[in-house]
Amino acid sequence: MDKKTQTELTQCLNKLLLPTVARNYTSLAEQARTESMSYEQFLLNIMRQEYDHQRAKRIERYLKESRLPLEKTLDVFDFKRLPAQAIQQVRTLSQGEFTTRKENLLIFGTPGAGKTHVACGIGHELIRQEKRVYFSTCALLLQELLSAKKGLKLVRLIKSLSKFDALIIDDIGYVQQDQKEMEVLFTLLAERYERGSVIITSNLSFSKWENIFKDPMMTAAAIDRIVHHSVIMELNIESFRINSAKNRKTEKEKQEKLPVKNR
Repeated sequence: MDKKTQTELTQCLNKLLLPTVARNYTSLAEQARTESMSYEQFLLNIMRQEYDHQRAKRIERYLKESRLPLEKTLDVFDFKRLPAQAIQQVRTLSQGEFTTRKENLLIFGTPGAGKTHVACGIGHELIRQEKRVYFSTCALLLQELLSAKKGLKLVRLIKSLSKFDALIIDDIGYVQQDQKEMEVLFTLLAERYERGSVIITSNLSFSKWENIFKDPMMTAAAIDRIVHHSVIMELNIESFRINSAKNRKTEKEKQEKLPVKNR
């Protein structure tokens, strides 16, 4: 290929936002000639590289915007602590089909049971499938919503959140909120109803949600919208932190019982 053609081709590829093709087409073309590839195979190889590069960049961007804790993935979660039913639920939910159906995921359980880790782990899996996820504690999300309402920008904020396939709200009910804060949360949940998935973690069962929303009618309406299309997971197991402390204590006691020469 002459230099003029090569320069023009590179410029076209860059304008078409195909940087990987622009970088690699000369080496791949040489490989194609050496191996007597068909035009179609050469085109497939070079476009596959472009697709893989853009997908990796897209996933990187989705992960950054998600605000997910990077360390809370399913790869490092201790599944041995979960009951068999919960393990199967996590495996199924990780496939992401519930977001396609606009279903919600509600994870209830005792403090320290791993609810946040499971929710975030599923969020990471969704991002690997090129789905967009947004994570926030309930307290921080309420601050954002209330601030937006005061600035007459609540509609804009809710619209910006609607682009996410899954919205993870962590620890609903963990911190007591006032009536105004719960009203904006209800507005968000009502707007997402049948339009996008919500993943909620909470220490409180539905029977105690009136303490969250303060008003019986609002509580009933919120629960009705959340539960209508939902999967419920219960993690009523011993706290991971308490379990770890017990294991450390047991190990320490074993070490203390060993003869000095074996320590």
